[in-house]
Amino acid sequence: MTPTKISRTPRVQNPALGVFWMVVTGLLFVAVTGVVRHVGTDLPAAQAAFMRYVLGLVFLLPMIRPILAARLERRDWVVFGLRGLAHTGGVILWFYAMARIAIAEVTALNYMAPVYVTLGAVLVLGEKMALRRLVAIAAALVGALVILRPGFRDLSDGHYAMIFAAMGFGLSYLLAKVAADRVSPAVVVGMLSVAVTIGLAPFAWAVWVPPSPGQVGWMFLLAILATAGHYTMTLAFSVAPMTVTQPVTFLQLVWATALGALVFGEAVDEMVILGGAIIIGAISYMTWREAMLKRRVVAPPHVATKV
Repeated sequence: MTPTKISRTPRVQNPALGVFWMVVTGLLFVAVTGVVRHVGTDLPAAQAAFMRYVLGLVFLLPMIRPILAARLERRDWVVFGLRGLAHTGGVILWFYAMARIAIAEVTALNYMAPVYVTLGAVLVLGEKMALRRLVAIAAALVGALVILRPGFRDLSDGHYAMIFAAMGFGLSYLLAKVAADRVSPAVVVGMLSVAVTIGLAPFAWAVWVPPSPGQVGWMFLLAILATAGHYTMTLAFSVAPMTVTQPVTFLQLVWATALGALVFGEAVDEMVILGGAIIIGAISYMTWREAMLKRRVVAPPHVATKV
């Protein structure tokens, strides 16, 4: 008897639903930035980041089986280890910057991560630097200069921390691309959380201060919001192409600016909005051109918050 062949039904595309889930994702990640800003410098950056990841491990329970079932080779462990180090550094620097510079600036500068991914793909993976990529990268760098305006104002430690945080996240997602070619997405996500938790532990121990019950509660809320944001982002990308969802990420900068102004009394900086718009426009153009040419997009789907 011939076995019945089971055919998979292709996932139905629904751009409107994809936009909806991306809007929800942006709101959740803006809430993440709000919680971190509210806690401020009461907790050291490394400790706050560690608590976020430790408390978020409960959400990784469904990923335990795929991780244990994966037959990881030495190369896989090296990739996951390097990614964990890169992401650990990025997370610490992000928490540090978040407590010291405007929410809108953190959000806008973090949009540079996909640009660093593209540069890394050319330098490390040997991909071609097509004209469209060169133009997009140049435009994004102009956007970053518009935000920072070096020489026209003083830059703080928070600005430099955010620049290097975006670089760390860019390297992390470049290594995620390498890992995703060998193991399942569940393993990639689960191993990142485990590796970052381990990576943050010694830094947190070095600066540890006893947290209050309220601070533990805020960090657990942070873990819930971040996990929910990554989940809704996945839903968005599962029902709509990136060419549809990518431009929607700019709304996160708008909401971050509104949050900073209305809740934390931060001045609205039109140049930050302009620079963020230039960066998002460059990334969206590059994404659209890659899709039109039917090439695999190396830069991962991006929203500003990476924690």
